[in-house]
Amino acid sequence: MISSTIASEIAEPYAQALMALAQEQSLTDRFGQDASALMELMAASSDLQPFLANPLMGAAPKKGVLQQLGAGFHPLFVNFLKLLVDKGRIVFLPAVLSAYQSLLRQLNQAVLAEVTATVELTEEQQSSLRRQVIAMTNAQQVDLSITVDPELLGGVIIQVGSQVIDASLKGQLRRLGVQLAAAA
Repeated sequence: MISSTIASEIAEPYAQALMALAQEQSLTDRFGQDASALMELMAASSDLQPFLANPLMGAAPKKGVLQQLGAGFHPLFVNFLKLLVDKGRIVFLPAVLSAYQSLLRQLNQAVLAEVTATVELTEEQQSSLRRQVIAMTNAQQVDLSITVDPELLGGVIIQVGSQVIDASLKGQLRRLGVQLAAAA
């Protein structure tokens, strides 16, 4: 397992290089879409990331898989992925993509709101959350990362940067317990 500090130190320059290329070619949003799609593919496939990280696997098969996966991606984005293979940095792909997404959010004056909910949120609920986070942060745009956790019992937990808003039933019960314990 690679430490997150080492991964971010290696991933950041590659993400910045990808951003510089994207800005030069006016492809920042397109690369962001490609990065999101690839991150979803990696999350959906339990075999993809170990395959790409396998040091015993040669560069040609890795590039072939990336070429097939990237059929709908911009050719420059696919070439960047192949460059990561050539440089032996493909193991850091998730960190590079995440760092690129972070740079894109900064460029677009957007924030990432990590939402934990008890059930899948409707489009209307997601729009409402976005409006609330925009009002809270003065951001131009809000990207939502939604996780479903039935153990919350009800409500949501919203994290934007270091700020956490716990509007879950579980959190309310915990706070009530602390208040009762303090009063006793």
